[in-house]
Amino acid sequence: MTAPDPQFLDRSDGHRIAYHRSSASKETPGPGLMFLGGFMSDMTGTKAMALEAYAQAQGRAFVRFDYLGHGQSSGAFEDGTIGRWLDDALVVLDQVTLGPQVLVGSSMGGWISLLAARARPERVAGLVGIAAAPDFTQSMWDGFTPAQREALRSAGRLEMPSEYSDEPYIITRDLIEDGKNHFLLPGPLAIDCPVRLLQGQQDAAVPWQTALKISDAVTSDDVAVTLVKSGDHRLSEPHDLARLNDTLTRLFQELAS
Repeated sequence: MTAPDPQFLDRSDGHRIAYHRSSASKETPGPGLMFLGGFMSDMTGTKAMALEAYAQAQGRAFVRFDYLGHGQSSGAFEDGTIGRWLDDALVVLDQVTLGPQVLVGSSMGGWISLLAARARPERVAGLVGIAAAPDFTQSMWDGFTPAQREALRSAGRLEMPSEYSDEPYIITRDLIEDGKNHFLLPGPLAIDCPVRLLQGQQDAAVPWQTALKISDAVTSDDVAVTLVKSGDHRLSEPHDLARLNDTLTRLFQELAS
């Protein structure tokens, strides 16, 4: 079967956000599900598609989308910043979804999910972070060599190899500088909905202790951290996806009660 074409949401600056939306069945009340992908990822990745299948099997509304410069959305990747990608997520939340949502954020999407939950408390019923990576731009900067820092200052951009893609990461000075405006740790972080954090202890990109720092930072008392001893950054193996589905099912049951 041919994959359906995405729909597009027009931004006021002329850019377009690509998204896919599936509706809820009448028999499944309660929050919808919205997926927020990671840095240089897109909405056709393993976790996004697995979540869509999960939502459709449950009869639950689901939305996945691409940020500016990602996937099928318009724009150049290097023009993106955390603030801009957060704004894309909020526009999708405001204009594409209906009613309360459970946000599932992977890596950078976990950072953006936390920011979105703080910005739209009335719309976010729950949050699941998968290797959530708040403040990762600071970790990037801390890991640069003096020569890389100077190149970033002078040229405004830096190409970095990626172990997750054949394409290099384009790191810009704007990304690093804008990231400072959205740092969340050590908190406090005014989020009072249920939060579930899934984190691999073999994650080479996000230290597993980050999940514990997020738990300490959020104001909600309903926070659970699942550490996966053998888990990597992606957490996209079949058993990882099964764990994610189980986490969501329990969360939806708790929200319904």
